Amino acid sequence: MNIFLHELKFYGKSTLIWSVSLVALLVLFMSMYPSIAGDIDSFKKLLDGYPEAVRKAIGLEVENLGSVLGFYAYIFLYLSLCGAIQGMNIGTSIISKEIRDKTADFLMTKPLSRFTILTSKILAALTSLAATNVLFLVAANIMLDQVKSEEYSAVTFVMITITLFFVQLIFLALGVVISVIARKIKSVLTLSLGTVFTFFIVGMLVSTGDDETKRYLSPFKYFDTAAISRSSSYEASFLLAGAGVVLISLLISYFVYIRKDIHAV
Repeated sequence: MNIFLHELKFYGKSTLIWSVSLVALLVLFMSMYPSIAGDIDSFKKLLDGYPEAVRKAIGLEVENLGSVLGFYAYIFLYLSLCGAIQGMNIGTSIISKEIRDKTADFLMTKPLSRFTILTSKILAALTSLAATNVLFLVAANIMLDQVKSEEYSAVTFVMITITLFFVQLIFLALGVVISVIARKIKSVLTLSLGTVFTFFIVGMLVSTGDDETKRYLSPFKYFDTAAISRSSSYEASFLLAGAGVVLISLLISYFVYIRKDIHAV
């Protein structure tokens, strides 16, 4: 029994749906750019009337909206939100679906170690997310080329775009921990939405202040796309924080899964 291929097939349909949805959302957002860029002065005057706290909360930097990369960096926060839901949804279902579908006992009878089982499942999840990101990267590149009014840095564009994968990895790892620890999860989607939106709201709240350390409370704030578009670099401390969350989450997942009693009901 090839668990990796079985899991990959299981995630195939949802991966396609999420990929198409992300691309459609990208096209919807970027199609607005030509109109905004064409009347950017009036648009900036309108947005300047918003309180600074509100602008910070929604990640809006008015001065950057006139450039295609600046606009892309702004909308990317909301694209990352959708991507995070996909990552969390896959991670949370990795083990919980075996309990829900009552196939856990059957899986445990196979001549495979629990380490191998969990590793195969995680690799299949990573492959699904990677496929989504490759498709999204290609679509984003095509879309920006279609609407751009000036040249932009391809390196910076790629750096912004792959943060989608980084955010998905973090929520995938968090989802795996929950899937392994929870005895039974009735609704994966409900739990995923609740968790992701909680972190998203926390990220919005911490953005309104000047305390940079509070950004560690939300994975959505580990990768400031506006700052990346300006400096073409990541913030090392937050990059390490994200890697730490993934590593610790996976270590806990393996530790618990290898030792826990697995119940089919």
